[in-house]
Amino acid sequence: MKGQHRASGVFIFFLLFFFFAAEIHAQQQQNETYTGTVLSYGSGFNTRTQTATFTLNIRNQTSDAQAQRYLSILQEGGQDNLLNEIDDQELGRFSIGANVGIPINAVRETVVDGKRRIFIVFKRWTRFAELRGGYRSLDYPFGVIELSIDERTGKGEGTYIAAAHIRWKQDRKTNQYQIEIENFATYPARLLGVTQRNRRLP
Repeated sequence: MKGQHRASGVFIFFLLFFFFAAEIHAQQQQNETYTGTVLSYGSGFNTRTQTATFTLNIRNQTSDAQAQRYLSILQEGGQDNLLNEIDDQELGRFSIGANVGIPINAVRETVVDGKRRIFIVFKRWTRFAELRGGYRSLDYPFGVIELSIDERTGKGEGTYIAAAHIRWKQDRKTNQYQIEIENFATYPARLLGVTQRNRRLP
């Protein structure tokens, strides 16, 4: 695969608990809408930071059984098979600016110290130039979002990886296998001023 573009850095997340976190609020918390600002860091020849608004709608969550199935597929068949498996799931939509948005395919949640941690994975936008040029970025077909939301206020922050590679990999130090998510950029974008718009008051 030709590669005129290279990632100028690597940012690694280990999110094994994405697959092992308990299914929380799968029914009660449907149709959540979050808005905020995306702060993206430049890389390569374009080092400028950019900002835009975003809207995230979550209609449902991935069940425990589905999460275990996804983990098995990743272990046995790699990220391409995982992408094919989740592609027909539409659990909500994620949009930046005035764009129509793209379906989100997997949603998991856990609660830590009174804060909801929401993890979202989806098949990312792929530009025609990437396909035509066969760029290395095609090896990073996922979008990944992590939100930390205060349960009392419905406000928080998060990170957004616009192009991610997901693999099942053995750690050299611990010899333990874990999920490794690699970002095709210097740093993930930050999600700032995140607010739940249709929050139910206690």
